[in-house]
Amino acid sequence: MASNTNSAASEPSASKDGRLHSFIVRAGAGIVYAVVFIGSLILGVLPTAVFTSVMSWLCCYEFYRMARIDGKVPNEFIGLSAAVLFPLSALVDPVWLTVINFLLVLSLGLWYVQNPRTRIADVAVTVFAPIYTGYMLSAIVLLREAVPGWEGALLSVGVCASLWLSDSFAYMVGSRFGKHKMAPKISPKKSWEGFFGGLAGSIVVWLILWSTDLYDLDIWFAIMCGIVVSIMGVFGDLIESRIKRGAGVKDSGNLIPGHGGMLDRSDSLIIGVITAYLMLHLGGVL
Repeated sequence: MASNTNSAASEPSASKDGRLHSFIVRAGAGIVYAVVFIGSLILGVLPTAVFTSVMSWLCCYEFYRMARIDGKVPNEFIGLSAAVLFPLSALVDPVWLTVINFLLVLSLGLWYVQNPRTRIADVAVTVFAPIYTGYMLSAIVLLREAVPGWEGALLSVGVCASLWLSDSFAYMVGSRFGKHKMAPKISPKKSWEGFFGGLAGSIVVWLILWSTDLYDLDIWFAIMCGIVVSIMGVFGDLIESRIKRGAGVKDSGNLIPGHGGMLDRSDSLIIGVITAYLMLHLGGVL
């Protein structure tokens, strides 16, 4: 009887140790990812472009993996090449983004013509992946390039941090107070309470950027940016969740321990950063 009691008592302890280990692994992987990401932004435009290209390749590769699970046969060579070239082309001139788009569509059109067994769905998936990843993420390079020096690094880090803090606040508030589900069929853990917590987290970062007086950013536009960028980040998260659900997978990959794949880590950035870039550009800040 005593043996059974000791065994039962040890189970909660083992479970607690397992959760602690998982938390340490997840936190450690997240810190490494953030340090490399932020380090590239601080070092300058070229390191930012190189890091973003690698990130785009990984995200595109994971997208194609899910597409294959869903029965599609993408042309990975063309698609992955475009995903890498989009952020690098932003170094030269934004017009090169259009050039890469043109070459992507042309080359896939020729591929479709030459291969009678290729389905239009395969072409569509091949085109969408590098645009969804490389083209959208190239906004990180454009944003870093728009403001030279350490001020540009701070702005770029701030925009990304607003999305990261939005995710963190949404998780903390949602896990503690979340009762009203936002999209139960696509992302069951998301709640409206977490959504508003995420808005608050994003606004905090944008108010910090406003308070520096380094940018032509007034307080109301900063608050609006915080709100809109956070909402777009949520849309990015839901889009990727829908892609995963369609393919029947939990994570896009297993590259980052405790986090899943690179696409899982980048889903909110994909929509959020380009939103921030467009708002700052159209608002006369850049």
